[in-house]
Amino acid sequence: MKLPFYIARRYLFSRKSHNAINIISAISVCGVTLATLALICTLSVFNGFHDLVESMFTHFDPELKIEAAKGKTFVPSDSLMEVLHSIPAITIINETLEDQAMAQYKDRQTMVTVKGVGDEFLALTSFSDILIGEGTFRLADEVVDYGILGIQIPQILGSGLHFIDPLTLYAPRRGTRINLANPMQNVTSRSLFNPGLVFCVNQEKYDASYIVTSMDFARELFGVQEAVSALELRTATGSSIPKVKRQLRRALGTNYVVKDRYEQQSDVFQIVRIEKFISYLFLSFILLIACFNIIGSVSMLILDKQDNLSTLRSLGASDSLLARIFLYEGNLIALAGALLGLVVGVILCLLQQRFGFISLGQSGAFVVEAYPVSVHLTDVLLVFVTVVVVSTLAVRLPVRILARRAINDNNKEE
Repeated sequence: MKLPFYIARRYLFSRKSHNAINIISAISVCGVTLATLALICTLSVFNGFHDLVESMFTHFDPELKIEAAKGKTFVPSDSLMEVLHSIPAITIINETLEDQAMAQYKDRQTMVTVKGVGDEFLALTSFSDILIGEGTFRLADEVVDYGILGIQIPQILGSGLHFIDPLTLYAPRRGTRINLANPMQNVTSRSLFNPGLVFCVNQEKYDASYIVTSMDFARELFGVQEAVSALELRTATGSSIPKVKRQLRRALGTNYVVKDRYEQQSDVFQIVRIEKFISYLFLSFILLIACFNIIGSVSMLILDKQDNLSTLRSLGASDSLLARIFLYEGNLIALAGALLGLVVGVILCLLQQRFGFISLGQSGAFVVEAYPVSVHLTDVLLVFVTVVVVSTLAVRLPVRILARRAINDNNKEE
């Protein structure tokens, strides 16, 4: 194995009798380099978008969320709470009640999702980081109830940030049928004021429909006394969230569903993963096409080294050894392009991450100004393995056929 590899390495760096062979070899290396660079940069950009979306939801979604396997609400039993308190990694338990209602401000109406939260809500997430306004965070006092609206709701209702008149919420009463003659008879209405704050997640799902208020207000509006929609949990710093999730699933059984942040927003993250995978497949196909240039380079090298083949054959080299020389030659060209592409690609990604020289535009319609980038070691390894496997598969059979033909022709001439 050492001899054919050594000869192939010498062929790669030695001068050829025809300058065109050197040019074709350089083009082959550049083709693999560009394909590898495109792979690592594209995957890193998708990682950047994934991390960006994750950071947005981190401000609103809890680390872990427990919901009922059946139905919209459930009553937290003593056994359930004992399980939660028995796990040292869980530091905060917050009850929430979430349902839809109709919001009305003067003559404008819109459907909203009212989320009632407990006193631990601010400590549960970094919700305070996405608050906008000059007010203070409060959800109720001795006189009125307050609600913090998504940033798009005041625009939809035309209320502005500091509205004087109360916001009226309507929700159907549970267990009753709507009386068509007098629909308001079976509807509960409550009024909310704004403490001078709105929140901005930069996701329409929240910004255009969610209102955060107190748990007592949500219970009165929806006619629920003890039930909750979910229990939201926070773990201690340094704890393994997947490990805690597995503990909870084993302890709670099939009656409850335990979700982490990715599962709470599974549709969004699934789309990002699918787009990343499709891009990987397309760029791998382009890499396969780039590897075909290696076949042309090796075939020209075979023709150029006819005299060397005769000499090696006279010295006792077998046909398989001669074929492996050019197979290694093709693999070395692909390996050189892969390493060069990885180095340049990682450098470009780090420069983009540091300086953001490729922007998304100046319209202001994007959450970030430049393409987000995040280089993952797993992607670097994946790209390297992909280049090696694709180049080996693309080069192996054609190179073997060309080498054997050249060897046979050489034998006939002798």
